[in-house]
Amino acid sequence: MAGYFLREKIGRIATLTFNRPEKRNPLNVEVMKELEGHLAAIRDDNDVRVLVFTATGNTFSAGADLSAYRAISDPAERQRSLAESARRTSRIIGRAVAMLGSMEALTVSAVNGYAIGGGWSLALGCDFVLAIEQAEFWFPEVDLGVPLGAAACGLLTAAVGPFRAREIIISCRHYKARELYELGLVNRVLRREEFPTEVQRFAQELAAKNPTAAAFSKATVNAAAARIVRTDLLLPAA
Repeated sequence: MAGYFLREKIGRIATLTFNRPEKRNPLNVEVMKELEGHLAAIRDDNDVRVLVFTATGNTFSAGADLSAYRAISDPAERQRSLAESARRTSRIIGRAVAMLGSMEALTVSAVNGYAIGGGWSLALGCDFVLAIEQAEFWFPEVDLGVPLGAAACGLLTAAVGPFRAREIIISCRHYKARELYELGLVNRVLRREEFPTEVQRFAQELAAKNPTAAAFSKATVNAAAARIVRTDLLLPAA
């Protein structure tokens, strides 16, 4: 693999870390394909009960890698290229979010700084979001002239309702972690100096839970949030 991520496993906890801090952990098709490979390996490891998804540096992820498009001088061509890239990246981010949601292991995004665009989408795809006080989140897509992907739109709408979701998406406003905690989009806001320790403590608490009950509860909540409540998910099979 290209090495955009670090993956380790200690006991029943796997940690997946964005590792391109000099580029602010950008997303492109190559990065996302590597991410899918790591998620598949973690999904298929029956010993893993918790995945912690985090990053090196002071940025969780700056979202789509726009470096190639800024170099295009013609505005119309630049916009066409950006729109096509957004479609490709949106599809693969949607697949990664679906993998996070369907994984039996519980997933925790530990947001250590900026989570922008697709980076915020990936954080939203996790079961729990922990963030440092200084973390900032925003979706710049509308200001860039492209729609936000369906995965993020669906997650936001399920979490905060359509009125607030439209405001977050269309305003392109920056949100601090504490404000998102009040909106129900962040579980815990932590001081930078305590962040690694508290994230691990939280992950260990989750790893100690009954895995079958936790996975079943996760699946039922996700189905209810998607308004696809199935009776076969409400009780385990005999």
